[in-house]
Amino acid sequence: MDIIFQKLARYFQNLWQIGALDPQKGLWTVEPSPGKIPYLRAQNARLCHIFIKPLRLAHYLLADDLTPETLLLHHRLPDGRWKPARLVVETSPGNFQVWIHSKRPLSLEEKKIWLQRLKSDPAAHPEKRWGRSPGFRNVKEKYRSPSGHYPLSKLIWVDWASQVHIPTLAHQPLEPARVSHPPRRGPVCRPDRLSRDHFQRPDESATDFAYAIALARRGLPDHQIRARILDERASWKNHRGPRRIDRYLERTIRRARQIVESS
Repeated sequence: MDIIFQKLARYFQNLWQIGALDPQKGLWTVEPSPGKIPYLRAQNARLCHIFIKPLRLAHYLLADDLTPETLLLHHRLPDGRWKPARLVVETSPGNFQVWIHSKRPLSLEEKKIWLQRLKSDPAAHPEKRWGRSPGFRNVKEKYRSPSGHYPLSKLIWVDWASQVHIPTLAHQPLEPARVSHPPRRGPVCRPDRLSRDHFQRPDESATDFAYAIALARRGLPDHQIRARILDERASWKNHRGPRRIDRYLERTIRRARQIVESS
């Protein structure tokens, strides 16, 4: 199981989270470290579902409820090799989930269209969907055997060395023109979709801060600002680990909010 966690961490670039779902109590997140494996196994034995999700969600696409035939059609090359940038999990016998690591962030509408083309489960919302973690039991009641056992979710394939270029859909609007400074006060006159790239500064932290100020002036709540920075920042080498990233983002957004409220 330690090896599976290491592979998941490499695939998600150490920016990922584990979720435990109790159908009665709801879902809570757990630090994705090997030291938490005994706890997660205990929760799984109590019939909690164990899920995974990247923190930079816009760079990953999850295709769900796939058959072997769909895998062959969309996720394998003609010679039988897996297509690049995939993480393939067999969630129950003959049923699969596939993560795809995109080089660029994908919008919600793009994800919906691509998942439709990839024959993914149409009921799975691409921004809210967790993937099932390999190495734990799929405790859905419909999969329980007559002897009371549940199937083990299996890691079938992972390619953490690649990212794929997912083509921009023809009907998608063009990226708005690049601007250099966030507005200081008054109505915001920017394009509807801001991008972190519009606020490039000499270092990553200054860029995050300028972007957070602009989003706060737009009226976005803290959790959406946090999600946007996570999705659009490519490198986190100075803030390794979910806890450090959480503390950093909390400080950045709090300071940005103070600037906006005082200006």
